Parts: sequence; structure tokens; C-alpha cells
Amino acid sequence: MASARTKFLIGGALVLGTAGYLMATSISETGTYYLTPTELATRINADPGFRNTGVKIGARVVPGSIQRIPGGREYLFNVTDGARVVPVVYRGIAPDTFTDGVDVVVEGRMGQDGTFHATTLLAKCASRYENAPTDPNAPGMDKYKQTPGYKSATGTKA
Repeated sequence: MASARTKFLIGGALVLGTAGYLMATSISETGTYYLTPTELATRINADPGFRNTGVKIGARVVPGSIQRIPGGREYLFNVTDGARVVPVVYRGIAPDTFTDGVDVVVEGRMGQDGTFHATTLLAKCASRYENAPTDPNAPGMDKYKQTPGYKSATGTKA
């Protein structure tokens, strides 16, 4: 007859094996692709049916491309990885950090018209927040003036 320790080890191995199997299958079933615009175009060219697959695109918003449709809950903008530009339509509330030139992750599907229809929009948040210097001649002040959305103390763009 097997000892209590052997039974315990076999039971523990079965529990850990089952938990590992369930985690591995759930990740593969719920995982979505994270692609650049170039990788997305390559996949769609190789397999046109890939348009129906939910994907995530990681890219940068093209400066000057953001258009807000009247009503405030629909946005049209372009994203790029530096090699390819993809037009995006997003319906929903955009994050406060969503501006020109910011890195974003959009989740959705590529439409037949070549426009990516996003259901989720995530904008990269700055890793560190700082107050802008109040002295216009302070060292590093130019860094703040180049930030999208920067406004001087008088309320006008510098």
C-alpha cells in the first residue's frame, strides 16, 4: 500500500497539472493578437478572412489626424508604425491622454473599406508627470512647449 506522502504528492501533481492545463487553454482561447499596422496589412494580404478576426493594433496617432464627430462620441484618426498608416474609427469616450502623437492600442476589426473599426481605445499614459516651469526661460522649458496640447499661462498656445 502506498504511503500517505506518495498519495499527497500524486494528488498535488494532479491538482497543479489540471490548473496549468486550464490556464493554458483559457489564455489561448481568449488571447487577441497585438499587431503593428504593417503586420496587420501583411496578415490581411496573406489571408483576407483575417479581417473578421478581432485584433489589437499598437501604433502612434498621426499628428493632425484626429477628427471628433459632432456629438463627441465618435472619433476618426490615423495610426502609424512609421511604415504604414491605418485609418481608425472609434465610437466611445476617448481617454484624457488621447492626443496627437500619443502611442495607442486599439482593439477591433478591420473593415472591408480598409478602416479599422475600434471597440476599445487605450492611450499610453506618461510614465512621469511634472508641473511645467513657470519661468519661460527655465532650462527644459522647450520640452513642455513641444508637448501636444501645451498651453501657456495666458491660455494661448506658445
